[in-house]
Order: sequence, then C-alpha cells, then structure tokens
Amino acid sequence: MQLPPVPKTPSWLLALQFEANIFGCMDAITQRYGDMVTVMFGSTPTIYVSNPSAIKEIFTRGKEIVARGALNKEEFALFTGEQGVLQLDGAHHKNRRKLLMSAFHGTRMQACGQHICELTEKIMAKQSIGKPFLAYPMLEQITLAIGIKVVMGLRQGERYEKVKELFATVFKHELSSTMQLVAKLPFWEWDLGRWSPQGNLLYLRKELFQLLYAEVQERRKQCKQLDSSPTDILSDLVLATDDTGEPISDEEIRDLLISPIGATQGASATAIAWALYWIHSLPHVRDRLLAELNGMGENPDIPTILALPYLNAVCNEVLRIYPTQLFSFPRIVESPVEIMGYKLSPGTIVIVNIYSTHQREDLYPETKQFQPERFLKQQFSNYEFLPFGGGSRACIGGAFALFTMKLVLATILLRYQLNLVKLQPEKPKFDGLLCYPGSGVKMIMQSRYQHKKQS
Repeated sequence: MQLPPVPKTPSWLLALQFEANIFGCMDAITQRYGDMVTVMFGSTPTIYVSNPSAIKEIFTRGKEIVARGALNKEEFALFTGEQGVLQLDGAHHKNRRKLLMSAFHGTRMQACGQHICELTEKIMAKQSIGKPFLAYPMLEQITLAIGIKVVMGLRQGERYEKVKELFATVFKHELSSTMQLVAKLPFWEWDLGRWSPQGNLLYLRKELFQLLYAEVQERRKQCKQLDSSPTDILSDLVLATDDTGEPISDEEIRDLLISPIGATQGASATAIAWALYWIHSLPHVRDRLLAELNGMGENPDIPTILALPYLNAVCNEVLRIYPTQLFSFPRIVESPVEIMGYKLSPGTIVIVNIYSTHQREDLYPETKQFQPERFLKQQFSNYEFLPFGGGSRACIGGAFALFTMKLVLATILLRYQLNLVKLQPEKPKFDGLLCYPGSGVKMIMQSRYQHKKQS
C-alpha cells in the first residue's frame, strides 16, 4: 500500500491542534503536505482529500470506495436513532433517501416559499428598533420552524410547540461547546439520570423520540381517512411501502424524521448568519445586492427572487468560504484501488475535505477574501464546489437550504435596515458538525422599510 504523505505530528497532538484551531491547522497541513494527506488513527489510515480529480474518483467509484452507514453510527445514532438515513445502506438507503428528498424539490418546495417569507417577517418583527440582537439564534428559530413544517407538516398548536422546544433543547445540548468538552472526560458515560450530562441527553432524547413516535401513529390514522395527496415528508413515509409492499414501521419513520429537520435547521441557519455578517461587513456587497433586490419592483414573486444572479453568487461565496459541512461523510475502501497514483488497501478510510477544497488558490484566487463575483465569472464543477458534500451521501436538504437561504435573506434585506454592532472579524467555531459564527453575529435594527411582499 502506498499512502499520501503522513504528518510527523503524533495523531493525539494533531487532534489537540484541530480542537484549538481547526481552520489554521487544516491550512497549515495542506500547505505543507498537499491535497491528499494521511492521518493514522491507531493502525487505520484516514486520507483527507481536497483534490478535485481525486474527489471525482471517490464519488464515482462506488464499488471500490463505499459510503457505509456503519461509519456514521458512532457519531450520529444516539441522536438520529438506529434507522436514521445516515445509518442505512444499499437499496434500503437509496429508497429512503428518495422518499426524503421528494419534499426538498419541485412544486412542493416552491409551495413552501411563501411560508418561509411570512415566518421570517413574523420573527423579525419581534426585534426592536435600536436594540441589539444576536442574528444566529434568531435564524435558528426560523429554520427550525421551517424544518418542522416541511418534514412533519406542523406549523402551530400544542404538539408543534412541544416538538420545536424539544428539538431546540436537544440541538443546543448536544452541540454546545461545553458538551463537546465534557464528552471527552472519563465520567461522560455515567448515567446518573438528569444530574449527569449523558443522562440528561438520554432523557431529552427519550422525550423527543416518544413525541415523534406518537405523531407518526396519529398521522397514520389520519392518512387512512384522507383522500388528498400528502404535503409533507411524514405523510409520504406513512403512505410509502418497502420493496416487499409492506408499510414502513413507525419506529423507522420516527428515526427518518430527525436528520432532515436537523439539516434544515443547522445548515440553513449557519449559512444565513454568515451571509448577514459578510453582507453587512462589506458595503459594496450590500449596496450591489440591495440594488438587485430593489430592481425587482413591487411584489416580487418567489421564482424571480430565486433567479437573481448576484444573490445566488453571494450565497455561493458564503458556502465556499466557511462551508456549513467541513467534511464529507466517511467512506471505506473495500477492494484495492488506485487514486492519483496512490494505491489504497481495503480498510482505508477516505474523507473529502470540503473546506480545504474551497480554499484552493488555483480555483479561488485570494481565497480568504469574500468575492461573490467569482461565481458570476466562472461555473465550478461538483468536485470543486461542494458545500453539501457529494455522491450517495450528499446532504438531502442541500438544495432546500440554498432555497431557504435566498428567501430569508431577501425578506430581511427588503424589509429591514440592519447594521453590525461592531465592525470586527467574526471568528468561526466548529462544533464537530457545523461551522458557525462564534459570537452569533450581533446586529442592530436601524429602521423598517415600506413593505414589499413576496408573492
């Protein structure tokens, strides 16, 4: 076996450097060792790849390099359940993925657009003129509500409020920096009920799973009595059958609901928060974007907003410079394969380094600078620009995240004049899953504009 270069730094020290400054560490490793790097975890080599030609081979050679669901179980099964889409394989994974993606494309996604705009206005209207607020947590409220609507069809009522509260609590609990630190300590797995971190997480998980299971059972009863077509993922799953013609179990449906809600909330909120930061940090970007938005005239329709070229370029540059997903899901070499001259043996783990791919100077000159114009001048391949991963494990809600991002940004910028409280660089933080603005993007509302309604 011939592996890519291996950093001389011991893996335990490398892990500490990643914890302290993951972006600086990745930049330094790539600069020194190139775009294919091997890190040894015990006796298992893990190869991080940021070469577009190699990425293409990884995503297209599915027989030799396989995206096994088992590789995701340790990190995600506790939260998403044993039968979540990330843990599935083969035809089973392909079938469930197709069902989940149906709501994130086509006419159903378009029908959700007006709800996104209205929900954004409703939550933004709660902010007071002249009073600072944190944009990131506010955007998490918006995108979580959107996710629950798209996935479960809920938008109000007692059960909706309870689902929203539990999801928000579990997300905050599991992804907080404190929990990330505590999880590394020896007593993490002690279950002392709600008095211990792990016990409290398990309690919250149980509550959430029970609530989702009850909603699945209730929806199954409702769908038997309705003749209309389903309008959300939950109803799709309840009415669907597997390859043998049998309905999907309530337990599996419960597990399948969690990832798309989490993806809708996390990826979208993070990306929109970064967008508000960059737009309001750079006056020339804000002025050009506002000119494009205002050029639509009164009552712009949603398709017109989605087609705006500069808005699209701004969103893409946001997703390039700090992609919400820094790495692809891991893949494993199952039969000998050669990638870019390196001969990889079975058992080798391969991970696409999305962040470092997006930082290549040969693709993106002045890579640390926020320059939306690069996406107006050039079209990048799916192996050069891949903010939502790629191949069979690409984010199921990637297209919907971009859709949501555009509509939320347009609604906010057309209705409100915002400024950053402090003009200082926003430092990124990585919680093990998402790359988010460290201080939450502190903003202040200066005024409200005359209403322009999206139709």
